[in-house]
Amino acid sequence: MNRIFLLLLLMPMIILGQKPVNPKAKTITKSKVTIKPTAVAIDGFVINGEVKGYADGTTVALINPNTGATEVSTTIKNEKFSLNGKVATPDFKILSFNQQQPYVTLFLDNSVIKVKGTKDVLANLTITGSKSNADFQAFNTLLQPYQNVFAENAVNDSVSIANAIKVTSEFAIQHPASFVSPLAIYRFNQLNEDISKTELLFNQLIPEVKASLIGNYLSQIIAEAKNNGIGTVMSDFTQTDTSGVPVSLSSLRGKYVLIDFWASWCGPCRRENPNVVEAFNKYKNKNFTVLGVSLDKGKPEWIEAIKADGLNWIHVSDLKYWSNAVAQQFQIQSIPQNFLIDPQGRIVGKNLRGASLEMKLEKILR
Repeated sequence: MNRIFLLLLLMPMIILGQKPVNPKAKTITKSKVTIKPTAVAIDGFVINGEVKGYADGTTVALINPNTGATEVSTTIKNEKFSLNGKVATPDFKILSFNQQQPYVTLFLDNSVIKVKGTKDVLANLTITGSKSNADFQAFNTLLQPYQNVFAENAVNDSVSIANAIKVTSEFAIQHPASFVSPLAIYRFNQLNEDISKTELLFNQLIPEVKASLIGNYLSQIIAEAKNNGIGTVMSDFTQTDTSGVPVSLSSLRGKYVLIDFWASWCGPCRRENPNVVEAFNKYKNKNFTVLGVSLDKGKPEWIEAIKADGLNWIHVSDLKYWSNAVAQQFQIQSIPQNFLIDPQGRIVGKNLRGASLEMKLEKILR
């Protein structure tokens, strides 16, 4: 899995670790948000906190969510603390109290930030002073009613999906200079199959935002999608299965096939596997199958994961980890990823997970 992708997968669980934007600080009209300017830009950030309930000496740390490294830390005294440093560009950070959950996510920029609340209700912390975090909170407020479509076991709710697509695209269009907009476009791309629309949204961002961490990841997603675009015929490949027998993609011609790139060591892959199992069991008698391509490097772990997760379809691998020949052929740089091809071998879907996979299969195989 890609580290930034792991952060984004975790986002639904941690973004609510702060109080929603005060309705008096914004105006909402047809998903449009006008954010009250409260940030003061400085050459670095200062986080001044007052969180009641913590004893003197309690550690407060600012953690990089992509590496897990502590970037700056301090201790609480008289229920107050102060952290300072500097970020190159606004980015996600995690605020940790006493190295325990729940963690609080904020979108940090170089400004004077105030954090206020109580230990018992960290979810209701108020965070003010940061323009980027205000954008983040505003986006969360807009998207909160539709979080069900991003859950691991997402529901097939076409109305919520349509609304989430509208909210994410409008936020990005209305905020081309916001460092939160790449997150909005990422969420849009999760629900929308047309990569050209994702690219249009991305291209209207200012250069500094495009060059951010999530912006770079989006650029990678767009490039990968264009290399193996919807409607193109997927190139053939051959690798050996768990018994050492060569299996080619072309041998499955005549069926709808989900080519699923995964690995036993990939947490997001293992969490997605139940959705793939459900889809396989529901449609396997309707001219549909799955071909698993593993980026494992150890055969015992690979086979054990297949058995443990009940993946009762064909699996292939050369056990070369990220150097897997098929993964390199299709420029796979993060997992899980998948391609859905039709009986003629044409790509008809990409990166279909959860509700998106179910909706696509229901549409073409009903």
